[in-house]
Amino acid sequence: MSRLPLISPAAYRRITFIALLALGFIIVTGGAVRLTGSGLGCPEFPNCEPGSLVPTDPTDTHGMIEFVNRTITGLVSATVVLAVLGSLRRNPRRRDLTWLSLGLVAGVVGQIALGGLTVIFELSPPLVMGHFLLSLVLIANAVVLHHRAGAHDGPGIALLRGATATLVRRVLPLAAAVAVVSGTVVTGTGPHGGDADVRRFGFDIDDVARVHSLSVIAFIALVLVVLTRFGDGGAAGGGRGVGTVLTRRAQELLAVAVAQAAVGYAQYLTDVPVVLVGIHILGATLVWAAVVRLVVATTARGANAPPDGTGDPAEARAAGPDAPPVGRGAVGDDVVLVNRST
Repeated sequence: MSRLPLISPAAYRRITFIALLALGFIIVTGGAVRLTGSGLGCPEFPNCEPGSLVPTDPTDTHGMIEFVNRTITGLVSATVVLAVLGSLRRNPRRRDLTWLSLGLVAGVVGQIALGGLTVIFELSPPLVMGHFLLSLVLIANAVVLHHRAGAHDGPGIALLRGATATLVRRVLPLAAAVAVVSGTVVTGTGPHGGDADVRRFGFDIDDVARVHSLSVIAFIALVLVVLTRFGDGGAAGGGRGVGTVLTRRAQELLAVAVAQAAVGYAQYLTDVPVVLVGIHILGATLVWAAVVRLVVATTARGANAPPDGTGDPAEARAAGPDAPPVGRGAVGDDVVLVNRST
């Protein structure tokens, strides 16, 4: 280990971003396996076919698609291992980053095991659901790791308090989780199960789609409430500081969520075409990542400009060299503004 070169905090943060992208990419490729009916293209695990890790028939499209996806899983595994190694060679080293990166490794190992069970039990809908939901847990872990890699070490300072803090840090993620889980139930009930002969949930597709739709509407309404509270508390004003960051991230979440809802309605009204379903899978991943990005932005660590230079240069310049390290100022009832980088 000591033979590996030391890396800067900025370089390590780039590694964590690559790991995050890789984890998002494997969600999309896994969706492609299901949407092409290739979920059982490799009917065995860990082999693709009896006695062979690879498809023996190069003309077997389903087998090749599933094999390529398994190969991509290997590449994703390499990126999360690189995140662990990078945390050990980061200068200065931080224990929190090492633990978070180890969480990625544990999650990928869990994904591989769950993927194997999914094949063994012939794409059982609960296992397929679990496979996707575990992927989103990994996305959350990776977003937190990337965020923390760009922040100071040390205890966090809450930037929201009262009802707004509860709404953003607890209610909103719970509403997002309900929307995502209900969406996976719709997926497990409808077509595109990964193979023509796999069993599906026995629910009425219109009923579960209606429940999912209502959960999405409730979630978007909550995002609008969050934006309203930020505005009432003055978080959108001032042109700098955490209020601007929180408002911007909430706006990004709203934009992604509305686009995702539009795609969902479009695919329902057009008999769930494969392309729109694939976009919807990507959209669910982006919405979840945006939720986590908003939540982590509600806690600050350190001064407005991190000494390792991984913060937002524009906001650091706007704050100026004489800005206080943590300037608390009560604005409204629930929002506490501080001068800091993103």
